[in-house]
Amino acid sequence: MDMPTSARPLDLLADFPAIPQGWAYLDTAATAQKPRPVIDAIGRGYAETYATVHRGVYRRSADMTLAFEAARRRTAAFIGARAPEEIVFVRGATEAINLVAQSWGGTFLKPGDRIMLSVLEHHSNIVPWQMIAERTGAVIDVAPLTEDGRIDLDAMATMLTDRHRIVALAHVSNVLGSVLDARRAAELAHAAGALLLLDGCQAVPRMPVDVQALGCDFYVFSAHKLYGPTGIGVLWGRGDLLGAMPPVQGGGAMIDKVTFEKTTFAPPPARFEAGTPHVVGVLGLAAAIAYVEAIGLDAIAAHEAALVRETRDALSGLNSVRLFGPDDAAGIVSFALEGVHPHDVGTILDESRVAIRAGHHCAQPLMAHLGVDATARASFGVYNGPQDIAALVAGIERVRRIFG
Repeated sequence: MDMPTSARPLDLLADFPAIPQGWAYLDTAATAQKPRPVIDAIGRGYAETYATVHRGVYRRSADMTLAFEAARRRTAAFIGARAPEEIVFVRGATEAINLVAQSWGGTFLKPGDRIMLSVLEHHSNIVPWQMIAERTGAVIDVAPLTEDGRIDLDAMATMLTDRHRIVALAHVSNVLGSVLDARRAAELAHAAGALLLLDGCQAVPRMPVDVQALGCDFYVFSAHKLYGPTGIGVLWGRGDLLGAMPPVQGGGAMIDKVTFEKTTFAPPPARFEAGTPHVVGVLGLAAAIAYVEAIGLDAIAAHEAALVRETRDALSGLNSVRLFGPDDAAGIVSFALEGVHPHDVGTILDESRVAIRAGHHCAQPLMAHLGVDATARASFGVYNGPQDIAALVAGIERVRRIFG
């Protein structure tokens, strides 16, 4: 996917009360800071309009139910779903992938079937498939990467067989920022008779997403990376697929009728939403979607692309810095400083009021592929600007002085 290359810089720092003046927050890929409209929506939800949903006959509950389902419709429109019933609210992308693996995989995978992943996947898109493969007798294959850190779809095309049932890939790498050609991945998967699940955690905050245009079958993301609250995420699935999947949790709200002899289940999405939902979290998600839509995903993409270019240009001028990933990474720059552990880099940068992520980023197989134990990662949001890059570079120069 081509990223926009120019746009008027965003100036939204004032919307984020948890970012004090002079603090460079460069860990948005882990979790985004929250804008005032999201904080206000959550505050109103608890302080003014709170009630349970789908149960009460009193007015407050009915109103909250309307708001809850309006948030589902807004989420469906945000990613191009055909119907709100295709949106399942979960705790996060991790739960969404586990749900698909346990429900769809547990139902349709059998011994000898194959699952296709890639080297750069987050642990949340590896471990659930390992668990279901062990249970069902399916086998996991791993697509390699190109030299600049993209999923090698040419290689994947030669690896796919008629035994593959599902392909599960990151839309944007949480370490490298590399953007998948999702449409081609869908075409390759479908040509082999497989489904495509996309992990969209790093994509939805920084680029337009239309699941129909992408051609995928499942799409997952977490609200907290989209400037929303923690504890809420989204599973989108094609309606026919969700309708064929059994629930993985039992309890209230997901039933049609319960007797001690037999229980029948509600249709999707209720079938997968057992128990009292994270009501206010869903309202916060809707507010976050409204926030980024008001800015414009194209504008956000262009803003972050410019920051990535400026950062990579600045760091490439330091001969002790190794950069990872492609030049056109989406919102993420991973790097290593020769002779200095990334944790030490992160600690010293913190003393300079620069917050980055240091570690394996829940992607240990990718670290092994890169030949490192960990990397330092700077990741951007709508609140970042050139001043944050300047602070990062000055901090890295201090690290170099300290370590000689």
